[in-house]
Amino acid sequence: MKKKVLSVLLCTAMVAALLVGCGNNEEATEQPAETTETEGESEAAETTGETGGGTYALITKAAGNPYNEKKAAGFEESVKELGGTAIIRHPEKATAEDQITMINELVAQGVDSIAIAGNDFDALQPALRAAMDKGIKVSSVDSNVNKDSRMIFVNQAGTDQIGETLMDAVLDLSGGEGQWAILSATSQAANQNAWIEAMKKVMEDSKYSKLELAEVAYGDDEYQKSVTQTQALIQKYPDLKVICAPTTVGIMAAAKVLQDENLTDQIKLTGLGLPSEMADYVGEDKACPYMYLWNPIDVGRLSAFTSAALVSGEITGAIGEKFTAGSMGEYEIVAAADGGTEIIVGPPFAFNAANIDEWKSVY
Repeated sequence: MKKKVLSVLLCTAMVAALLVGCGNNEEATEQPAETTETEGESEAAETTGETGGGTYALITKAAGNPYNEKKAAGFEESVKELGGTAIIRHPEKATAEDQITMINELVAQGVDSIAIAGNDFDALQPALRAAMDKGIKVSSVDSNVNKDSRMIFVNQAGTDQIGETLMDAVLDLSGGEGQWAILSATSQAANQNAWIEAMKKVMEDSKYSKLELAEVAYGDDEYQKSVTQTQALIQKYPDLKVICAPTTVGIMAAAKVLQDENLTDQIKLTGLGLPSEMADYVGEDKACPYMYLWNPIDVGRLSAFTSAALVSGEITGAIGEKFTAGSMGEYEIVAAADGGTEIIVGPPFAFNAANIDEWKSVY
């Protein structure tokens, strides 16, 4: 069932606590491969049918990304609420190799669950299958792994819905015709690739026939590389009208380039961004008239509750199963496009000049 992610009823006190836990962006970029643990009131959980307790691990895509930090904060907060122990792992690099090492370490520690934002759709399968063979409950979150590598996918928003939302933004900002480009994260990022394929599928509709996708560039979710890739797109395509960056690192880098080079009248930007990072760039007369995202804190929170429900046996990952994710309410497991199952946090939310100031202090 669909839910709105960015509820205006979000508790102010919870937000303040979470943002303190996230720290500032500069600190995040200086702490690669970090591990944090939060202990609750109970030891590792046994499968008793009661949600709570246990040792829940989250592996993000990489260190130094504020989006990942906020997702981890939401995960940690919910594990505390459940009385469990949270282990947060941020790989130094956004590679499958770094994540495989961390998976193996967590298996050796005997954690109850592993939630992972995959850096590669297929390469993690042997390590994740080995974890499941040890009785560890495995889920993917935010960036998927293949259906044989997980029990369930915690999806921030429906893939097709994101693809259509972003394509409609490109159509609008381009005036319905001309060249546009995508600035993505890594070429192996499952979530980015799924959204891009969804966008290409949407483009088959005749109303997009006058749009030309010039290139899909990859900034590897590294700020400086994303800056370089943006500059290269500008040089290669002098008639470029729109850049769509479905990555929080990429959209911030592209916005900075467009405003610094006084190109905001020539090239418009949209995509997925954090309000706290994009507030100076969002507006009709700025680089990014509007953009989208979901609340990464809620993505992390739902991932924690999903892990706990798997560990307790409340759910198995089967279609139609339901569980309650604390104050977020009830969620239902549905079929995923790859033949597995997923839980959808909610639809994308639009940020524009009218609301960006409201949200920039939230996340």
